[in-house]
Amino acid sequence: MMTSLTRLILAAALICPPLAHASFKAGADGLPEGWKLFRINEKVAATQFKLLAEPESAVLHAVANNSMAGVIRKQHIDLDKTSLLCWRWKVKASVAKADLSTKSGDDYAARLYVFYDVPASQLAFSDRVKIKLAKSLYGAEIPTAALNYVWDNKYAIGTMRANAYTDRTRLIVLQSGNSKAGQWQTEVRNVKQDYVAAFGSPAPDVVGLAIATDTDNTQSTAEAWYQEPRFVAKADQCSSN
Repeated sequence: MMTSLTRLILAAALICPPLAHASFKAGADGLPEGWKLFRINEKVAATQFKLLAEPESAVLHAVANNSMAGVIRKQHIDLDKTSLLCWRWKVKASVAKADLSTKSGDDYAARLYVFYDVPASQLAFSDRVKIKLAKSLYGAEIPTAALNYVWDNKYAIGTMRANAYTDRTRLIVLQSGNSKAGQWQTEVRNVKQDYVAAFGSPAPDVVGLAIATDTDNTQSTAEAWYQEPRFVAKADQCSSN
């Protein structure tokens, strides 16, 4: 399987035009407007995404069967103005065979990426070389760091650690196990503070988001539902339209 850094690079290469607001509206191919499907490896089956109309709001439904794919949106966010990210998600069940400490277990029923644009001067030489190569190959803006909020199967809520493939992506467990499976969970994260806690340096601006449900490493199945991720200045704005 490809490394997580490669996943970020390819995802960025396929990224779609920016939106002024992070809201789910019907777009092409059953996906939310402004979001684009990305596949990492054409030889791996793609997770299926479909936008569903529900009474309260539109919901993005993801079904993974030994598959990997996600949806991605480019969006520049000034974290000095809107540092809170809020969304709701629900899973049918966590991925039983997953283990976030290993490459072979790097699967999640639900995950949300936040991409950051770290200045090249702050990167290790090896990371600068990889990013320069990726830009030359794909001609795209490449996210240089990411937080990945996940619904895990066993690690404690609040666990924070580097991805098994690269320390340019840090995992943060927000939900774990199946005690809340089948129930909508609301998340509110200060992605500026989380970045500082994860990387130990000031947070640069956000340049994009991605939603993914993947089971290709563990050859499993998973099903998840997502409501709109939104950046706001205050937590009470998460519930406003």
